[in-house]
Amino acid sequence: MIPLGDADRRPVRFPLVTIAIIAVNVVMFLLELAGGDAFINQWSLVPAEIVAGRGWITILTSMFMHAGWLHIIGNMAFFWAFGPEIEDVMGPVRYLIFYLLGGLVASTAQLLVDLGSTVPSLGASGAIAAVMGVFLITYPRDRIRTILLFGWFSRITFVPAIVLVGIWFLTQVFSEVGALAQTQSGGVAYMAHIGGFVFGMLLGRLFESRRRRTEQGLE
Repeated sequence: MIPLGDADRRPVRFPLVTIAIIAVNVVMFLLELAGGDAFINQWSLVPAEIVAGRGWITILTSMFMHAGWLHIIGNMAFFWAFGPEIEDVMGPVRYLIFYLLGGLVASTAQLLVDLGSTVPSLGASGAIAAVMGVFLITYPRDRIRTILLFGWFSRITFVPAIVLVGIWFLTQVFSEVGALAQTQSGGVAYMAHIGGFVFGMLLGRLFESRRRRTEQGLE
């Protein structure tokens, strides 16, 4: 399932921060392509290095990096589907703080389950998961315009946020359980997704503006 956007509402205000974050991700990805492995190794998060007290800046920089074209396209598609509405209800400053904190929590969650790993970790997925978590709490009944893929066939339909995001989250949980049962390290940072999502669900509403919630009829 690939979400395209909220079919039931449109942001009242221009999603400047969401677009800016997407732009930063794109610029970082272009720098990765130009700099190659040296750039990736320098700015991605390596758990063992953080535990040793080195490379703390990578907790931030790794949030804007991606492992390939499919990685960045998929992440930005999800972010664009859920981000503008959350930016609208939080306001730009609170939204940016929330996004960065969500990424920090996500990175910390992944770090705690793989402290000795020397495999670089990178991606915006954890911060985007935080946005999805608060979206589920704020707009659970909104219908999300979604591409459903069936092998070579696809169709666009409308899926309630509580169903689409709920299935996504359960997939992350089961995938993390499967990853923990294996001995190899690396791969998708499912615990980062889980950590960011739970942060968004539990604390995201605290970042929302009461005035903006009233404007949208949520109060």
